[in-house]
Amino acid sequence: MEKLIITVAPTGAQTTREHTPYVPLTPKEIADSVYEAWQAGASIAHIHVRDEDGNNTLNLDTYIDVVSRIKDKCDIIINLTTAGGVAMNDEDRLRVCELGSEMATFDAGSMNFGSGVFLNSPNFLERLAVKLKENQIKPEIEVFDVGMIENTMRIIKKGHINAPFHFQFVLGVQGGMPATPKNLLFMAESIPSGSTWSAIGASKDQLAINTMSILMGGHVRVGMEDSVYYRKGELAKTNAQFVERIVDLSRTLGREIATPNEAREILGLDQTRNTKVMKNASGSVE
Repeated sequence: MEKLIITVAPTGAQTTREHTPYVPLTPKEIADSVYEAWQAGASIAHIHVRDEDGNNTLNLDTYIDVVSRIKDKCDIIINLTTAGGVAMNDEDRLRVCELGSEMATFDAGSMNFGSGVFLNSPNFLERLAVKLKENQIKPEIEVFDVGMIENTMRIIKKGHINAPFHFQFVLGVQGGMPATPKNLLFMAESIPSGSTWSAIGASKDQLAINTMSILMGGHVRVGMEDSVYYRKGELAKTNAQFVERIVDLSRTLGREIATPNEAREILGLDQTRNTKVMKNASGSVE
């Protein structure tokens, strides 16, 4: 099997200090947590940011603050969320693409999400795909249910997303597909040949889905966005703890861990993009 790509999702949109006092929320906390996860073996960082009150934001300067701090420390692949939360403005979401990160999320359909509704209309998805392509950003195609694969295929047929495709299966979210072995197998068999994929098992299902992904030749995402517990009744104190466990498990199962540059090669990313500067909200660069 090819080497395992580990994505760390340190913050997310839903996790608060009420869930765990250890979730990183400030730019410094997020960057430090990503750096620790990179040291432990993560090669992609999936970034959400918060405002000074801890609320979800898509503020471009906040993104740049976080990313600049990370780039000062390591060469991890930056994957910015274009969602930010379940109720963000479409135009704000599209502006995230202007920052020119190596990767960004493409949430491939609408769904009930917990007590809210996560809207991704067909028109918005097409606009997002076009914007990502214009800015040479690889979409991480986030799929919460099998119908979202079909949504994506329609956009692919229009030429708005280029191969090789990378899918992130998000299983176990309330309103989405349950995190079961059968569902993960079905999802992996439903995407185009030659695609790469990674999987998430939300909350209590994180480790089980991670383990299956390793054995099936997929990749994994871990972090406090998806689960705050290291084991039942024990809060993780760092995101790096989750990464370290996957590194140990994967090596035990016979798979080595991809470095960021090895992950770039697996995903078909431009090896030089990680050295490029990011634009700030006014359009200049830093």
